[in-house]
Amino acid sequence: MGKITIMDHPLIQHKIGIIREIGTGTKEFREIVSEIAMLECYESTRDLVLEDVEIETPMTKTTAKRLAGKKIAIVPILRAGLGMVPGMQTLIPAAKVGHIGMYRDHDTLEPVEYYCKLPADIEERDVFVVDPMLATGGSACDAIRQLKMYGCQHIRFLCIIAAPVGLERLKKEHPDVDIIVGAMDDHLNEIGYIVPGLGDAGDRIFGTK
Repeated sequence: MGKITIMDHPLIQHKIGIIREIGTGTKEFREIVSEIAMLECYESTRDLVLEDVEIETPMTKTTAKRLAGKKIAIVPILRAGLGMVPGMQTLIPAAKVGHIGMYRDHDTLEPVEYYCKLPADIEERDVFVVDPMLATGGSACDAIRQLKMYGCQHIRFLCIIAAPVGLERLKKEHPDVDIIVGAMDDHLNEIGYIVPGLGDAGDRIFGTK
């Protein structure tokens, strides 16, 4: 059974407050999204398996710890998910990166896929699916469904802001997936945007309208 973690770390809450502000510019917004992703990645990798290895320091031989087990893949949901990748790669530079492209139909609010490119050995990896916003939950659920079709068994989903309806949908459709959330917001408005939220994360990351 997957677990849900709502981050309460002061640094994360402070940084989320900055990116919520309408006056925060594109450069600062993009940098802080990456920093939040790095902090969430730190928490979500707490249970990675370690193994003992023999090494030699400048002083003596000793036993050190190294990551063991499966390799890691980061899969951003395009396009806003791209903003979370650099921070995660800072901590896990050896991780492979796949991409799943979706846009939301403005009438149905459901996701429409337009791109999917994943590492050849994706089914052998621990997969971190990332998207700054979990609104209706449609894109996250579809992306994870695709990854399971490729044989992925160990999947975690990281977002910065979630709405209750999206979190409930993701938990219901994929109860085996660990979910890491930076902040839980109040509700969705009539056009499917998170309130109070921060607007359109993709537009604010890339400076588009």
